[in-house]
Amino acid sequence: MLNKSIALQICSHNGLEPLALCASAAESAILPAMQAAATQPPAFHLMTKPRGAICNLDCKYCYFLSKERLYPGSDFRMSDNLLEEYIRQYIAAQSVDEINFAWQGGEPTLMGVEFFRQAVRYQQKHKRPGMRIRNALQTNAVTLDDEWCGFFAENDFLIGVSLDGPQDVHDYYRVDKGGQPTFQRVMAGIDLLERHKAEFNILTTVHAANEGHGLRVYEFLRDEVGAQYMQFIPIVERDNETGYQEGDKVTDRSVSAEGYGRFLIDMYEEWVRRDVGRVYVQIFDIALAAWTGAPPGLCIFDETCGLALALEHNGDVYSCDHFVEPDYKLGNIMDIPLDQIVVMDQQRDFGLAKRETLPQYCLDCEVKFVCNGGCPKNRFITTPDGEPGLNYLCAGYRAFFNHVGPSMNFMARELAERRPPANVMLQMARYDTELERAFASAGRNDPCPCGSGKKFKRCHGRRGK
Repeated sequence: MLNKSIALQICSHNGLEPLALCASAAESAILPAMQAAATQPPAFHLMTKPRGAICNLDCKYCYFLSKERLYPGSDFRMSDNLLEEYIRQYIAAQSVDEINFAWQGGEPTLMGVEFFRQAVRYQQKHKRPGMRIRNALQTNAVTLDDEWCGFFAENDFLIGVSLDGPQDVHDYYRVDKGGQPTFQRVMAGIDLLERHKAEFNILTTVHAANEGHGLRVYEFLRDEVGAQYMQFIPIVERDNETGYQEGDKVTDRSVSAEGYGRFLIDMYEEWVRRDVGRVYVQIFDIALAAWTGAPPGLCIFDETCGLALALEHNGDVYSCDHFVEPDYKLGNIMDIPLDQIVVMDQQRDFGLAKRETLPQYCLDCEVKFVCNGGCPKNRFITTPDGEPGLNYLCAGYRAFFNHVGPSMNFMARELAERRPPANVMLQMARYDTELERAFASAGRNDPCPCGSGKKFKRCHGRRGK
């Protein structure tokens, strides 16, 4: 029996991937076999953008605002006819009992609440007997009011709220069209969600302005926001004029690889001591799934991809939310049904390339079983021996997954013995007590007992200063 963290965050997709909601564990488990046979998958995921790239904010690192240029002259509103046809096709193309609809943008609430009331009506009209429909919507929360939050609660929508941490780091990049800060408005939206008892997650992007504040951001979300479900997504922004995934330079807003790893480690050190079983962090859940031998359950860490596509406001389908570019356009659902689009050779090749282009450096890596090279969009640097295709975040992922290995092994063993993985907190308490005793007896020039490889005076010995 998997723990609550894995069951909720991975299997039922209770964590929203901020920039691209990806395939669930159930979907990713069947991906390799499906791609090998080029047959219809039992399930796939579609990130739907009914308002396209239109947004009421102007977040400086947003990768999607530039996609507006793909549709000059468009009104960027999904028509009622297309909405019903999408819902009908999407339900018909899935042969599972639970269907997950994911709404994103831009800002999807700019469509107005009646659009989503209609979507729910069409879902009920076209669903099969016994089928369960779930909806997830990603929002900046600025537009939320009592009507919206009441609708979300009444219709069991899972809401992902974008919040980058305390006010100073959130407002650094997340501003409105007038360049004004948004933190207070986002917090007001969260308060409304809570008052209406609408289910929500927090989505935090990690970038140059908050990468050194992992513990502070985590404690703020846990203690002041009261978030129980969190995910932390790295901003890796290519520095070019097209807005496409090309070039090998990143903007100064991007998180550094080492900074992302340190951010995750700083959070994890707090979580593994105090919050296992009560706060669910997507990447920690993914790691624990991998250590138990289960599929990671998120496309960026799966061996192959291709079952997480993107649907634009006019019905165009792209290979992935991060590849809404002309070269990755697969067709339009008004011309080619979704069940045919998802098995096109172009999409099959796109998904398999994630595995087939992995550098030898990754194939030999001790944490490949959990990382699998990461998202293809970030695989644009070279390995130490000059082979292309290494993930920009490799150093951070490698540091984090190696760091958590011992405690992940412990939790995996507890799960195998049908004991709660939260027992790791007692283990960490004992470890900390023993470490403090070792610190007390360490000489200034002795190796630090923490295992850093530094002299004690250069490491934990500095705490007395």
